Amino acid sequence: MTNDFVHIYTEIEQGKEWVDRYSGCLPLFTYVLGFTETGLIPGISAAGLTSEDRKYTAIADAEFLYYGAEHKPQYPLPPLTAGASPVFISRAVVEALHIPVYLFNAGLPYPPNVPTIDLGGSTARCLSNGNALELATVQHLLEVGLLWGDRLAAKVQGSYVVLGECVVGGTTTALAILLGLGIDAAGKVNSSHPTCNHTQKLTVVQAGLEKMKHRRGEAMMESGGSDGTEERQQRKTTPLSPVSPVSPASQVDPLELVAAVGDPMQVSMAGMAIALSRSCGVLLAGGTQMLAVYALMRAIATTYALPWRSQQVVVGTTRWVAEDPTGSTIELAQLINLSGCPVSLLATQLNFTHSRYPQLQAYEQGFVKEGMGAGGAAIAAHLYQNWQQNQLLAAIESQIERMLSINSD
Repeated sequence: MTNDFVHIYTEIEQGKEWVDRYSGCLPLFTYVLGFTETGLIPGISAAGLTSEDRKYTAIADAEFLYYGAEHKPQYPLPPLTAGASPVFISRAVVEALHIPVYLFNAGLPYPPNVPTIDLGGSTARCLSNGNALELATVQHLLEVGLLWGDRLAAKVQGSYVVLGECVVGGTTTALAILLGLGIDAAGKVNSSHPTCNHTQKLTVVQAGLEKMKHRRGEAMMESGGSDGTEERQQRKTTPLSPVSPVSPASQVDPLELVAAVGDPMQVSMAGMAIALSRSCGVLLAGGTQMLAVYALMRAIATTYALPWRSQQVVVGTTRWVAEDPTGSTIELAQLINLSGCPVSLLATQLNFTHSRYPQLQAYEQGFVKEGMGAGGAAIAAHLYQNWQQNQLLAAIESQIERMLSINSD
């Protein structure tokens, strides 16, 4: 299914109904920022030239998104292997169309220099340890995500919320969540590299999942051989106690999976999206990471009996992700759909082939591809004001031009 600027790749009728329902609506943009030490592994990500640069990527992107090119940043955008940060796309839409923005800190290494809502999370350890986050932190982030989802929904009655993220190394934690949920995502995720580093990602993820299984095996022996579900039900006193068996495919509580190999953005956003879906539309803005969030939402809602409306949620990304020849995004979405609660995958057809800036042309060589909700922002600009290729490219190039002009002074 296509129109001039937005393609629908999976669950076409569901996607078309969503697009028709929310065309012409002013959305609200929400960004959840987080950090995982997985992103510090040499070569794991191109979202920052060095490991040290990648510590500041999310903070710098948030600062640019909020203030724009004319602001003297405390955290300048870090140099990339090639290309320009996708925040230029998101900023162009936010600035030109006056879209309201909320920024959430789910777990950053340094305090951001922009107004953010602190969710009380923490940075994640490298997932290869199989102990990325404390379970109590994951439970808290889900609860506060559900709370903020209800609050945001009250502000957009009849419209939708675009949920974007910035987590360097997040496609690797996404792979871990998908595999942990029993979805065969190996070789299908994307990355900021022109050729996805599947082998490196899978090696890291397998190490983390093996350590998680080892710890769970020890816990089962200590508890007399049960899978731990009954013990968790007795131990928890929050409203989020499991009320159904864990997934037969994974045999793991989804919150324990996030604690083992996830990152703080995933569970925060899953909670927000579950709550939002009950009364408004949700555009999960991203590729692999948002497909993982969707799968996590479904697992959490099932395990904890949380009501949600799956037909209110779509995943929106860029064609550089959806049609990445070194990944299989569409196939990944189809695999998720096979296991119930199908999701519609949308992508903007934004093209930088004829941009006058090599930083943008690099996207056509496979660099960067997505981030900071860039694909979702482009889709939202089309739905809200019917922006096409020429308008969006002009707005993005204006951001680049202003940045270069300021840097040359």
